[in-house]
Amino acid sequence: MDETDVLHAAAVLQPSIDEIHQLSNDLNLKCTAEEEQAFYEHYKGVLKSYQTVYELPDPQLPVKYPRVPGHREKHDNAWYWRCDIKGADTGLLAGKTVAVKDSIAVAGVPMMHGTKLLEGYTPEFDATVVTRVLDAGGRIVGKAACDDMCLSGGSWSSSTGPIVNPRDSTKDAGGSSSGCVSLVARGLVDMAIGADQGGSIRTPASYCGIVGMKPTYGLIPYTGAMGGAVTIDHLGPMTRTVEDCALLLEALAGFDDDKDPRQRPIDSIPPYSKLFNKSVSGRTVGVLSEGFQGVDEHVSKCVRDKLSKLSDAGVILKDISIPLHCVGTDIFVPITVEGSHACGALGYGSGYLWKGYYPVSLQEAMARGSTLRPYDLPINLKMRRILGEYIRRNYQNKFYARSQNLVPVLKKAYDDALKEVDVLVMPTLSKTAGDLPTTGSTAKERLQACMEISNNLASFDATGHPALSLNAGNSDQTGLPVGIQVVGRLHDDLSVLQMAYAIEQAP
Repeated sequence: MDETDVLHAAAVLQPSIDEIHQLSNDLNLKCTAEEEQAFYEHYKGVLKSYQTVYELPDPQLPVKYPRVPGHREKHDNAWYWRCDIKGADTGLLAGKTVAVKDSIAVAGVPMMHGTKLLEGYTPEFDATVVTRVLDAGGRIVGKAACDDMCLSGGSWSSSTGPIVNPRDSTKDAGGSSSGCVSLVARGLVDMAIGADQGGSIRTPASYCGIVGMKPTYGLIPYTGAMGGAVTIDHLGPMTRTVEDCALLLEALAGFDDDKDPRQRPIDSIPPYSKLFNKSVSGRTVGVLSEGFQGVDEHVSKCVRDKLSKLSDAGVILKDISIPLHCVGTDIFVPITVEGSHACGALGYGSGYLWKGYYPVSLQEAMARGSTLRPYDLPINLKMRRILGEYIRRNYQNKFYARSQNLVPVLKKAYDDALKEVDVLVMPTLSKTAGDLPTTGSTAKERLQACMEISNNLASFDATGHPALSLNAGNSDQTGLPVGIQVVGRLHDDLSVLQMAYAIEQAP
């Protein structure tokens, strides 16, 4: 029997006259009966195209390495799923164990994205970063749990349970790459791949005292990962040392053959792993004054004490002011609220209107969950859904558009400052890790525990500048880790790594 003889189910059912009439009323189009009849006949031809698309084979991302799919880890909330996938015998990451945030697809391994809406889904494809880890000789040993739909700065909202801070089990580990930070900080894996759409790599890195890097926007391909909002999506390394951060960045970076609209063609990737430890003597660090505004005094002191030791390495410290930094989060908020609503609630994890690879099975799974179980979302996502839909219905996308128009203005302010200095530095966050909510916490307290957002984080997701958080030491007040953030010029991730290494090596 020829393939053309196979009976295919209808991809899209022909809308009836009654359905067309109802849609006309819902959209306030006031169509006549004659118009509705004409539409009914016209749609017969249009839907043939949908049938053709349905019957053509869907191109897939490659799956190159055999694997043991593994099992659900129920004794450690930092893991979502344990697996074992051995990569190439040699390469940059040979001998390294790697955890992958559960917003990133690994073929044959369940993916939950922290949310009950996606429970039961298993992708049939590997995200590009997964293939790159394996090509570089890394061994993927599991999926790290993450906060629900990766839209939380705290570590309590994952549907599989809260993730505690390795330094103090009553404290927040930071989100949404909460499982990644716990596994790396405890030495259960050598490195992890996190995602950052508003600080989701750097917040947990700061709270738990590890290295977390949000590279230049588009440097690492996002192909095969669950989108949050296409203009602020970043993947990046989470490691215990700057050296391992440079290794993982080098393995992951590079153009992905037009699969990811966040990228532009990249001629070459610097050998970060060979150059990260280059001397920084004579370089200038801009200490961003606005980056210290609203920061707890014990956090500022820890960061400034660490910076003072850079002069021994020949670094020149220069106070610098960027007034627009103070409204960076205000510019960012409509982009994340409306962008994530369009991508998640309306676009089922991928959204619309961009060229690249769309993971169809992931979209279908999200559509089922979003339709059947939206009430399973945690309080912070219910809040965002209501706000996103309210803005869409009443103000359309004009504030999103204004924010996007302001991003180049914010970007230029940083670019101008970075003409005077090699990198900018500031505290990663204004405070050390707070308490995790408990069963007795109020709705307001639970909501607040998700809203860890800072100008020092979100601004650089909007502009795309590379930003790395590493440990500046422990607070003399709380005894918990304090993060120091290094921000560099666009596409100069190497200078960020080099200055971070100098800070790491300072006594």
